[in-house]
Amino acid sequence: MDISVLVLIVSFIILLAMNVPIAFSIGIATILTMLFTISPEPAVTTVAQRMATGINSFALLAIPFFILSGQLMGKGGIARRLIDFAKVMVGMLPGGLAYVNVLACMFFGAISGSAVAATSAIGGFMIPTMNKEGYDKNFNTAITVTGSTTGLLIPPSNVLIVYSLASGGVSIAALFIAGYLPGILLGLGLVIVAAVIAMMRKYPVGDRVGFVDGVKKLLDAIPSLLLVVIVIGGIIAGYFTATEASAVAVLYSLLLSVGVYREVKVKELPQILLKTVETTAIVMLLIGTSSAMSWILSYENIPQDISATLIGLTNNKFVILLIINILLLIVGTFMDMTPAVLIFTPIFLPVVVQLGLTPLHFGIMMVLNLCIGLCTPPVGSVLFVGCGIGNTNIASMSRALIPFYIVMVLVLMLVTYIPWITLVLPKVFGY
Repeated sequence: MDISVLVLIVSFIILLAMNVPIAFSIGIATILTMLFTISPEPAVTTVAQRMATGINSFALLAIPFFILSGQLMGKGGIARRLIDFAKVMVGMLPGGLAYVNVLACMFFGAISGSAVAATSAIGGFMIPTMNKEGYDKNFNTAITVTGSTTGLLIPPSNVLIVYSLASGGVSIAALFIAGYLPGILLGLGLVIVAAVIAMMRKYPVGDRVGFVDGVKKLLDAIPSLLLVVIVIGGIIAGYFTATEASAVAVLYSLLLSVGVYREVKVKELPQILLKTVETTAIVMLLIGTSSAMSWILSYENIPQDISATLIGLTNNKFVILLIINILLLIVGTFMDMTPAVLIFTPIFLPVVVQLGLTPLHFGIMMVLNLCIGLCTPPVGSVLFVGCGIGNTNIASMSRALIPFYIVMVLVLMLVTYIPWITLVLPKVFGY
């Protein structure tokens, strides 16, 4: 192994172990590696240049807009309306609140584009409600945590935009459309697990909503759900690009939260904008430093070496894909999704393309894989948020998470080995 590669790996692991923020760990490790490759002054200059180049992308403008749209939706009473709508659909079934939880997480995650936001908004209401109805609190937290990840596949999704950048320009619109079936399949799998557990434990049946009340709740939720229709419909119809769609999403969210629902006051907007700037800065710093690390990886021919090694191990396509999935599952346990996508896409994409997979298929497979990492210790951000809201701890809810982990891995295998699930909708819409 080349000394520079060794420096990169060892320094990165040590920095992570010292709890240095991931963006700084990536940047420092990259600079240290370049010091062994080129002289000090060009090393720092090169990192700065690669960071600037990494975030100099028109497509990335969509990220702050979608983050702002999600912030407005999160503060605008959307979660409560989506929960009410989900209750109308499935609340009357045995264990109905569990299904309501998954559906509400799917709806809100798709609208906000954030699994953490979905866990906070939906879990903050649903977990206490389910506790009062006699559901086990660890089960309630587990289903909220896993259900929230579905929104990262169902567009608009910021991580799919990041993958488009890392992969060299896969169509964001195609990624958005491709995420629907895997996201719905994942949500359906979680509902089935919840149904089995609810029947075994004889969880209570929810109240049936009257027709008139049901229609009112449906009409109340429709404006929120229309955001996804407007964004995706506009992109498919060719009215605007994904980046322009993000700006439309902000205008619609602002109109809905401030003008229609009136749950966001004008005086609260500066704080919402500030929170958006903070989140955007973190994401952009991650993208910048990860771009610099990706450059040094390419400079040292690491993607090519890993590709040759994997192909040399076996000619079996299914085995290689299984190895890649296992490696990504391990990565997801200690690395957040955005840097993982930026760092490992250039490494594994050449391998899967050589095996006959399309970059579009691999993108959905990778994001679904890393969604599992968000629910897995030690760095599962969604898991920690869920534990805080559910007033429990990882050790207590580990057993409750196992059946949901199993179905998430099963869906991952289906998406990996059946390309049709990912590619059918993009083909229908001409992508």
